[in-house]
Amino acid sequence: MHNSKQIIIFAYKLQKQRNMENPFIITGKIKPEYFCDRQQEAERIISKVTNGENLVLMAARRVGKSKLIDFCLDKPAIKDRFIGISIDILRTSSINEFTFELGKAVFEQAARRGTKMLKMVVNTLKTINGCFGYDPISNTPTFSLSLGDISNPIYTLEEIFSCLEKADKKCIVAIDEFQQIGYYPEKNMEAILRTYIQQCNNVNFIFSGSERHLISKMFSEKAHPFYNSADMMYLEVIPLDKYTEFCERLFHKFGKDISKEAIAKVYEIFEGNTYYMQKAVHEAFNQTDVANEANVEMMENIIQSMVLDNDHKFGELLSRLTLPQKELLYAIAKDGIAKQLTSTAFIKKHNLRSASSVQSALKKLLEFHLVSTSQATYYINDQLMKLWLRE
Repeated sequence: MHNSKQIIIFAYKLQKQRNMENPFIITGKIKPEYFCDRQQEAERIISKVTNGENLVLMAARRVGKSKLIDFCLDKPAIKDRFIGISIDILRTSSINEFTFELGKAVFEQAARRGTKMLKMVVNTLKTINGCFGYDPISNTPTFSLSLGDISNPIYTLEEIFSCLEKADKKCIVAIDEFQQIGYYPEKNMEAILRTYIQQCNNVNFIFSGSERHLISKMFSEKAHPFYNSADMMYLEVIPLDKYTEFCERLFHKFGKDISKEAIAKVYEIFEGNTYYMQKAVHEAFNQTDVANEANVEMMENIIQSMVLDNDHKFGELLSRLTLPQKELLYAIAKDGIAKQLTSTAFIKKHNLRSASSVQSALKKLLEFHLVSTSQATYYINDQLMKLWLRE
């Protein structure tokens, strides 16, 4: 009888554990109560864009800038008074693809807002109006735009900006990884966009980017069309004490515990990278039973599993690189923060070929977003990949 009772209690706890919401969100929208810190940054972003200013938000990749922007766009101060539109252009490689992403986002927002705005968008986007339709089954408008439908992206882009200007509310457009336009074959892309943006009185912009050297050039050098056109803001990593308090609070909320040492371990290994820390703590929460504690050993095992799980992905990335590119990537991973890559000392230390070979390899690694640079130093932005390369 005693054993039967224990089995029932265990089964109940197990079911409760399975049904428990994991507060460490890694995909999709984050509820305000599960959002870590960033209150001051959010207030500043909201204040700037709701008072008619454009903003540049710079941050290392995966420290939470995209989630922070979404968080701000979802706040009543913006959501109730403005039309918020957000696009990520990291994977785009031409003006056609940029136009496609922005056009799709504007249509989706128009479809959500109702007939009046949708009709305006359809009537304004004349160069691609054959892409609009209607689904009688779901009773919703459809937009079947594909890249091939954009025969003249300059005209289509002009029409998209015209839609934003005619919108029934002021718009806030967030363009993530904005530095990507610098890689487009159309070398006048900055000038084209700057012209349209200057003509827009009904839109404010948030330009965000993770390649600090590129996005800084765009907005702080006189030779660039966007010079001095937006306020600059740099998003630092969340401080360890703030992240510790956040993790402990959410573990305690669900009757669990996590040691300070475990949090410090994941913070140190991932250098405050929000995405990877969140992923590791998410798994630690899953593995910790009610009334138990996530410890350093558990965290180390989780991190090792994360490295192993990405073995194929990272191996595939390296298979596309030339030997000099691979050698330089390993050298940068080994140093952590690398300086003077073309110096004799660096080349000898890592048995590299020559200064010209390093220069050529570096150009490609930066272009492939495998290496980042700031203040004459070079580093691997993806901390998990850096761990994998060091093994």
